[in-house]
Order: sequence, then C-alpha cells, then structure tokens
Amino acid sequence: MTEPLPLSLLNDFLYCPRRAALKVVEGWREANVHTDRGDIVHEHSDLAGYESQIRNQKSQILLWRALPVWSERLGLNGRCDIVEVEAAPNQKSEIRNPKSLFPVEFKLGKRRKWDNDDAQLCAQALCLEEMFGVPVLRGAVFHADSKRRREVEFTANLRALTEQAIAGLQALLGNDQGTTLGPKDLTSNVQDSTSNAQLRRLPVAILKPACQECSLYDICLPRATAGDGRPERLARQLFEIS
Repeated sequence: MTEPLPLSLLNDFLYCPRRAALKVVEGWREANVHTDRGDIVHEHSDLAGYESQIRNQKSQILLWRALPVWSERLGLNGRCDIVEVEAAPNQKSEIRNPKSLFPVEFKLGKRRKWDNDDAQLCAQALCLEEMFGVPVLRGAVFHADSKRRREVEFTANLRALTEQAIAGLQALLGNDQGTTLGPKDLTSNVQDSTSNAQLRRLPVAILKPACQECSLYDICLPRATAGDGRPERLARQLFEIS
C-alpha cells in the first residue's frame, strides 16, 4: 500500500514541483526566516484541543485545533489548523453528526489570493467530506500579517484543480501509474513518463523571483541548474540515474 502524502506537500508542489521533489524524494529540509515565522504563526493552532462558543439556543460553534485528517481515496493525510464545527448545544469535543464544517488555514503574509493556498485548503475540505460525510462548501485562509481572513469557496473549478494537482504530485513521486501531472501552467516543468525511475527524477529548476525566498534555494541552486546551459547539463550528468 502506498504511503499517504502530507497535505502540506500539495502546497509545495503547486508553488514549485522541484521544491516538493527535493523534500520528499531527497529528504531535504531547511529553515529560513519565512519558515521560522511560519512556525510562530502556527504555535496556537498546533496545540491540539477544542474551544466552544455558543451561537444561539439551537447551535454552538466548536473550534477544533490541529485536527488530523486523511483521505484514502486521494492518498493524503495531514492536519487542519482550525476547523469551525457547527454542532448541537452542549455537545462536547466528540462530533458525530456535525451540521457544518469550516476549515481555516493559517498563512504568513498579507491578505492575498494564492492558488496553492486555496488548493491546500480545498484538499482539507475533501478529506473532511470523506471522513464525516458532510458537504464542506467554504473555508478561509487567515493571513497573519494583515490579521484578516480571506474566505474561499470550494467551487467545481477549484476542486478539479486540487484533484489534478494531487494526481500530478502522485505521478511525480512515482505513486501513480498514470502520467497526468495536473494544471499545465503550474506543472509544465514536470516531464511525463511511464517509468517510475524517470518519474522520481527531480524536475528541472525554473528560475523566478520567488526562488530567493525559498528555504531550499541553496540546495536547489536554480541559477546554476535552470535552463539548458552547461551547468544544467553537467548537473544532469553528475546525478543521472543509472
């Protein structure tokens, strides 16, 4: 049975397929100011537990922190930072028949739309739907710098984008016999192949402004390995899979 992939890796894949491969194929983990700030932002939400807030006489809202979620269908697992659960009055932390579920993901930066953040949140919703059998129609991204929420509707298009990206990530890591690699504009640097050995090769680096903010910049070396220049050819020869 294939090991499930972490939800957070989906965000990495949509941000940069090479970053995702460096993490899961080669096992690289590095910290920088952004990852350190991210850890601080998640300090509260990473403390597993729940809080209760009465809405009215007919319902209350439970706030679940660090809720483990998974999907056997998609081969994913991970945690939701916060899930707002509408429940019956006086219901405790155990939820059997929730009226509604609303996942909230904590992110750095100011309030701004990013497809990779929305897809990660949507993947959480897909896990919750499979686990609880309740439609999850909306969620929110909480942006720490601006301290504002941005509500996300899980539309048919976003769900399709998310499932295509999951399939692309599975294919990149050799967990899927297919070659569908997700949204073309986000994963164009991942080459199709039916060979698992080829699928597990690192995608070619694509140098872009966001590269210098990446915690794996010094590992990836996009200035040296991007494109078809001599450094990139030498790197392929050096690390070529026999």
